[in-house]
Amino acid sequence: MSRLGKKPISVPSGVEIAVSGRNITISKGDKRLDYELRPEVTVNWEKDDKTLSVTIDEADMNNRQTRAYWGLTRALLQNMVVGVTEGYSRSLEVVGVGYSAVVAGQTLDLKVGFANVIKVPIPQGLDVTVDRQFVHVKGADKQKVGQFAAEVRSKRKPEPYNGKGIKYTDEVVRRKQGKAFGA
Repeated sequence: MSRLGKKPISVPSGVEIAVSGRNITISKGDKRLDYELRPEVTVNWEKDDKTLSVTIDEADMNNRQTRAYWGLTRALLQNMVVGVTEGYSRSLEVVGVGYSAVVAGQTLDLKVGFANVIKVPIPQGLDVTVDRQFVHVKGADKQKVGQFAAEVRSKRKPEPYNGKGIKYTDEVVRRKQGKAFGA
């Protein structure tokens, strides 16, 4: 038994759930997330209790892979409910002399020590803002927010000697001493 998969997902008021076949849509206001379920997993929407329950067939209880899909599906649906109600955010810090970030339309322009400006396209559904050296990424889809933040960070990872680069605001960069001159 999946300890995570058998827990029901409580859905707050105002969130609309639509289950049609293997597709599920969770929406609230202008935020809408879609997910296609795996064939091993079934989802039941209880309108009376305002809960979603994820189940698998009794014959598949001994199949390790199916139990993994059970817990995964429940976690993804929970993330979708939280995404449309509260949203997810990730903050990055651009550290370095002359390093900067600017939002220009649907691209994020990074000046991080290279000869050219690095242009990172902003995916649909994400809200990216820049406050001096801080880049804030917000959106309803947890995977998109994390993926975009990781792509931006990968353009210039923080280096351990001077601490320059793009890092998460909650990330701690272990600093190295460097070479010692003279003895």
